[in-house]
Amino acid sequence: DSFPKENTLAHHVVKTKKPLLLSEKEQIELENAEDITSYGTRPLIWLGVPLIINNEVIGVIVVQSYKNKSAYTNDDQQVLEFISGQISMAIHRKNAEENLKEALLKAEESDRLKSAFLANMSHEIRTPMNGILGFSQLIKDTNISREEHTKYVEIIEKSGERLLNIINDLVDISKIEAGQMDVSVSMCNIDEQLNFIYTFFKPEAEVKGLNLKLVSNITNGKLHLFTDREKLYAIFTNLIKNAIKYSRKGEIDFGYNIVNSRIDDLSIPSKVNPDNKIPSKMIEFYVADTGIGIPKDRIKAIFDRFVQADIEDSNVFEGAGLGLSITQAYVEMLGGKIWVESEENIGSKFFFTLPFFKDAEKEEVKESVSNHEKQTSKEKTLKILIAEDEKISDAYLTAILKKINPKLYHVTNGKQAVDIMKENPDIDLILMDIKMPILGGYEATQEIRKFNKKVIIIAQTAYALAGDNEKAIKAGCNDYISKPVNSSELMNLVEKYFS
Repeated sequence: DSFPKENTLAHHVVKTKKPLLLSEKEQIELENAEDITSYGTRPLIWLGVPLIINNEVIGVIVVQSYKNKSAYTNDDQQVLEFISGQISMAIHRKNAEENLKEALLKAEESDRLKSAFLANMSHEIRTPMNGILGFSQLIKDTNISREEHTKYVEIIEKSGERLLNIINDLVDISKIEAGQMDVSVSMCNIDEQLNFIYTFFKPEAEVKGLNLKLVSNITNGKLHLFTDREKLYAIFTNLIKNAIKYSRKGEIDFGYNIVNSRIDDLSIPSKVNPDNKIPSKMIEFYVADTGIGIPKDRIKAIFDRFVQADIEDSNVFEGAGLGLSITQAYVEMLGGKIWVESEENIGSKFFFTLPFFKDAEKEEVKESVSNHEKQTSKEKTLKILIAEDEKISDAYLTAILKKINPKLYHVTNGKQAVDIMKENPDIDLILMDIKMPILGGYEATQEIRKFNKKVIIIAQTAYALAGDNEKAIKAGCNDYISKPVNSSELMNLVEKYFS
């Protein structure tokens, strides 16, 4: 119930924000005029004064007499108004003190968690750097065996991948906090994507003796969902990586079910739902493991940032503790919710939902096909232009491409790339760095497309931010690869366009 009750004298004081001094007769007149209800015995005189803080009424002081109709006068009203002002200031000061204490406690907790996070980040960055720099020095030793050399290279590679994961997490969380993380939705085949994830993670699970199972028998491989496929992949990647990391034995199951929409599911961002449709169903995805589980007192905080650094035994497992926070942000961007059910030493099951629109079942999925037909390279030597201003990156790309014996051209800025394409229109492929002096990669691509629609252009960038892929395609590139460039990924791209 509201306080004070509506349609009472006290409520009238709240509504008007003015004091009221009424005789019995005046009470009756006001009740009739304003449709006010009287409760209990009517007093002979009634005095009410509002308590006001920042022009907002927070209460009413009421005094009344049932014996003396002259008990209160205008002077008493003025005194009560003065007292109400003092009481309001005291309440305001007390509230401010409580708010300040609460803010201080939150700030101290935030500082403590951030300090723990920074200490953990220092450890997480220095550890792989130690592997990279330390074993790089050991490789220089001419006395090491071939087996040792191979082992050291593998350690350097693994340390580099770990460092890259940390950097990617930091970039993602910064973009999320700044509200600059873009969503790029398209129609995708969910079963195909989950099968790819299964194939990718199965060897890693088997190395730890874990049985990875994909449960996907609902739609016979025909479930299409209008969503951001890259973010969906990132969500599953984070959840399955965690499941593998925190499981020592047993199995990991993942899959989905189709469930009815609920009222709390219907707040969907416009980028995912531009026509403001009501989803007919929700897709409920899950990843279940038989790992160490989560203590009950930690479950509520498991998606918070900086939390892993605050767990005493977190040093048992590598990682910055940002993965689940990023995962939650991605799920919410796609119009879903995420939660976890867990029992310590038994395992955890993470769930997340995404909206499923009825029209998606009828949509024809269009595969990402290049506007340019595959070109045959078996009968000729590929001509490849490397547009790269960093000498080390240029040397690395050159070393990778030597496997196919191409004719290579090298430029260090976008203007040179445009000029050399005008002079050599038969160049087959351009590896276009995005950030170059004089003329950037996107601008150079746009200029080249004005006179050459045929050449394959693959954008390469160190930014690795969401939306870069779309920017590259919009500029006229055929494809996109992020730095550090993976040699296998690059060769797969070359194979994609030149069989």
